Amino acid sequence: MPLITAPVTTPPDTGGGGGTPVPLPEIGFATATYTDPTGTVWPLTDDAAGWFLLADGVTGLGAAPYALTTDAQPRGGAKLRHAQPQPRAIVLPLYVYGDTHMEFIRRWRALATAFTRTLRDGAGTLQIARPDGSSRRIQVVYQEGFEGRSERGSGIASDAAVLTLWCADPYWVDPVTVAVHRESGTLADFLNPYPSVSSSQVLGATTVNNPGDVTVWPTWTITGPASLITFTREDTGDSFVLNPTAVGHGNLLAGEQVTVRTDPPQVRYQDGSNWVGALNWPGAVLWGLDRGITEVTFQLDGSGPGSAVDLTFNPRYETA
Repeated sequence: MPLITAPVTTPPDTGGGGGTPVPLPEIGFATATYTDPTGTVWPLTDDAAGWFLLADGVTGLGAAPYALTTDAQPRGGAKLRHAQPQPRAIVLPLYVYGDTHMEFIRRWRALATAFTRTLRDGAGTLQIARPDGSSRRIQVVYQEGFEGRSERGSGIASDAAVLTLWCADPYWVDPVTVAVHRESGTLADFLNPYPSVSSSQVLGATTVNNPGDVTVWPTWTITGPASLITFTREDTGDSFVLNPTAVGHGNLLAGEQVTVRTDPPQVRYQDGSNWVGALNWPGAVLWGLDRGITEVTFQLDGSGPGSAVDLTFNPRYETA
């Protein structure tokens, strides 16, 4: 399975150093890094870098917040109608220092720019890695806190900022992608060496396991040849159909690819053209995968050697 990472570059004036994990509330010993919108990676738990997280005061790494919609019951109490996940806020107390005033100021300014540029250039990524090598990440936008302590003696060669980072999606994402590949076998001669049948329609029923805590919305890549592609979730009956002829293309030829994203809905041919009209609206349901096991079926009419379906997703979790 591929590992999705941002390009790693060295931030300015780090001062070098080791990368010693420090204890963080809620998760024990861990290593934290922040990737800004330019792809520069900033270590947050390496005191030799010239800055590091203070363990006391870190919050927002636990379960996502929810807004509950309830209906009052005639005999008292209430019934839960819906639980809506809300954006989360993560608080990171960050201590910055230098051997001289100007070294401290350069680091302070560089870190302030790295976080506040998320307000102009898009979200950054906070990643928490555990000692076993696993990690989870979340997209963050700077909200407030890069101000310093305003105490006597601070701001000369060191200071602390208590950052609040806003997360539009409150769930943590595993950077390791789960991939499922199904491909049509080689067609056999009906009479040689004995009568046989090769399916030109069904790649088959597939069991997909979502190891995360919450529903994920997968991406599908279809490789031709195929004339009509149907994706069905067996437990609910939800399905959607991709018909290449609906956008004037004709059947998918061998090697041609179409990518379907389920959240937000998007259909792209291999040249980037918009194929959303190829879905069977209004009946199409771009279904997600709940936690645990889901039985699905991929059906490709007009399939042949090389026909394939690839399903990919990144598990999502409540906590870091």
